[in-house]
Amino acid sequence: MLLETLVNKRALRNGTANFIKNAGTSGRRQIVDVLTLAFATDPAARWMYPNSQQYLEYFPNFIRLFGGKAFKSETAFYINSFSAASLWLAPDVSPDEDALVALFQNTVSKDIQDDLFAVFEQMSAFHPEEPHWYLPLIGVDPTEQNKGYGSMLMQHALAICDREGKPAYLESSNPRNITLYQRHGFEVIGTIQAGSSPPLFPMRREPRVKG
Repeated sequence: MLLETLVNKRALRNGTANFIKNAGTSGRRQIVDVLTLAFATDPAARWMYPNSQQYLEYFPNFIRLFGGKAFKSETAFYINSFSAASLWLAPDVSPDEDALVALFQNTVSKDIQDDLFAVFEQMSAFHPEEPHWYLPLIGVDPTEQNKGYGSMLMQHALAICDREGKPAYLESSNPRNITLYQRHGFEVIGTIQAGSSPPLFPMRREPRVKG
């Protein structure tokens, strides 16, 4: 609550309404929409669905299955009227793997399915073995970028990680975002790549314990 209060005060000073809120289940559609916009040029997302019609039809389903459990866990956050959003999975909460497999088999080109499944196997291998917070998806509406919304969302969730003393983990699917994550304490711990897939970069952040 303290971090949220500070963010809100900063927003008010700037004359905007950058309130970080928990979406719950009522904001599911808006968050899926903004994340679909945010990932429209993402290398991994467009490798999966290179055709624009395919992307718009199937990527929202991917979002719901990959990070959708955040809605029920109340760890789906958004800012400034859904200009940006993040889906965090708490410790012991995982993506719906069986449903993801079915989605890929039914919607992704058979030419890359083997590579895609290999990528997800590598992703699983890089996850920390101990309880941790996982960030499947974070994104900003392209028309609202460069306003600090991504950093605000990161700070909001990482304060929870620090309070609980648990690490955070993510895979950066766009090399341009690595420096953002590094500024918030994440470190690259490897590279994920299979066949024709673009590289993904698993990143881990240790909790910051205040003395």
